Amino acid sequence: TSGGTESDNWAVKGTMFAASEKKTLITSQIEHHAILRSADSLEHKGFSVIRLEVSKDGVVEPDNLYQTITSDTQLVSVMFANNEIGTIQPIKELAKVAHSKGAFFHTDAVQAIGHVHIDVKELDVDLLSASAHKFNGPKGIGFLYIKDGVKIEPYLDGGSQEYSMRAGTENVAAIIGMAYALQNNCKQIESNTVHLNGLTEVIVNKLNENGNIDFLKNGGHNTLPGVVSLSFNGANGEAMLHRLDLRGICVSTGSACDSVNTNISHVLQAIGLDEKYAKGTIRISLGKRNSIEDADYIANEIIKIVGR
Repeated sequence: TSGGTESDNWAVKGTMFAASEKKTLITSQIEHHAILRSADSLEHKGFSVIRLEVSKDGVVEPDNLYQTITSDTQLVSVMFANNEIGTIQPIKELAKVAHSKGAFFHTDAVQAIGHVHIDVKELDVDLLSASAHKFNGPKGIGFLYIKDGVKIEPYLDGGSQEYSMRAGTENVAAIIGMAYALQNNCKQIESNTVHLNGLTEVIVNKLNENGNIDFLKNGGHNTLPGVVSLSFNGANGEAMLHRLDLRGICVSTGSACDSVNTNISHVLQAIGLDEKYAKGTIRISLGKRNSIEDADYIANEIIKIVGR
């Protein structure tokens, strides 16, 4: 595919359009906009959409899904890990609930694949979305895993490329680049995880050691390595972003995928974060090429800025 957005749109719309009788989609309140706006589009076409609430750590509870799902549900779509706060979802358990009611299960794994171990057979997911640039591959290329037996409409009609499901000449160079990048990242998952968790600890511990900094780390304990969402009491996230930028540090406020809107993000609203913290939220995305010195510098500069 051309990336995660296409993969998500195709998975959700293609599966729902292929349904003969079932007309309900279940997703969560903290999905990427590629899922949420696809769900909005389906509603405008007469489908029913249920958006599950999440816990304060951003977890979609399997019991909540079990109490909500009905025999009219065609698809359940829950992201593997949240792109803002990093929360990793209980995908295997959620897929089991979906299958118990005869529904398909899709996970948006764009943020997670190449960073944590993912086995589609072990998880028993029916569809999975991925995007190469999230695991150091080229931009503009991704893929959609579709399990045998899943009913889904073709994305593009025309030639017989991609099993006649996505017609058109493939971008072979980008596909090879994606495969090579994914292979490399999967080989380094353990070492990258240790490294990134170490960098996160440096930042969080340094902030904790400074008794004058009142902050929260979002997402709970089971989060993606390197995704650090921090909310500072009484701070202004937008001001922090610009001041850190002047110091050579690139962060985001709310979601990095929303470059125009600086309001409190839908994810922070969904986890019920107090507004006095939510407005002072930044997300730091650490990579395998960042160093301990980088983490130390980031923490020191945040302390200087928030202290003012």
